[in-house]
Amino acid sequence: MRQSRFSHSFVFAIVIVFTTACGGGSQKKAETDSIANPDSVIVNSMPATNTIITTPQGMMIATFKVADFDKWIPGYEGHDSVRLASQIHSYVIGRGLMDSNMVMVAVKVDDMAKAKAFAKDPGLKKEMQKGGVKGTPVFSYVTMTFQDTAIVHTAIRSRSVFQVKDWDTWQKAFEEGKQDRLNNGIIVRAYGHDADDNHKVVVVTALMDTAKASAYWKSDMLKSRMEAAGVIGMPERYMFRIVRRY
Repeated sequence: MRQSRFSHSFVFAIVIVFTTACGGGSQKKAETDSIANPDSVIVNSMPATNTIITTPQGMMIATFKVADFDKWIPGYEGHDSVRLASQIHSYVIGRGLMDSNMVMVAVKVDDMAKAKAFAKDPGLKKEMQKGGVKGTPVFSYVTMTFQDTAIVHTAIRSRSVFQVKDWDTWQKAFEEGKQDRLNNGIIVRAYGHDADDNHKVVVVTALMDTAKASAYWKSDMLKSRMEAAGVIGMPERYMFRIVRRY
């Protein structure tokens, strides 16, 4: 995964992704309720239309720490027009489950080259400091190959990043494990790979039952599945709560 310093108007972070469809006022209220009681989950009835998207979608995901989220967010949202000029579209903002000042922003990009150039803006450091960002943001460029846009009203998400020996082998094995994940309170929202390396995989999931999910991640069953799928090493997981959808 490439790392770089983040642009002044791109003081956000990111995968993930990215991960559920936008909604109206009723959705925002349900989401607020789920943040207050994160293990209380409301799942809408599945609509008649297909909610699965398999058309590849370019995304940029950034993570960084801020001094004060409430002071940072107006600055981020105030630069939306600048992002749009580079064909970058706000999508999801999350805050770390363990540290709420750790921010993850996922944006959709129409042109990956423009997004990469935008992230290298020379005024980066000054604008980062102005927005209260601490240290240097870490961001990645991802091609999401699967997205489920069905609305799931739980704020808790997990983004997992890991290496695989072969993308096709991993994807087949991953799809075969769908029922096991559902049985353990895990719903896949999106997955894909690094835009420049399909051996680096990104998976974003919604956690319907955090206790079951945690136990599953530690299980011998999952370990065996990962080995068979060609996963190298252990996934790096980032737990967050969705606080903005655009």
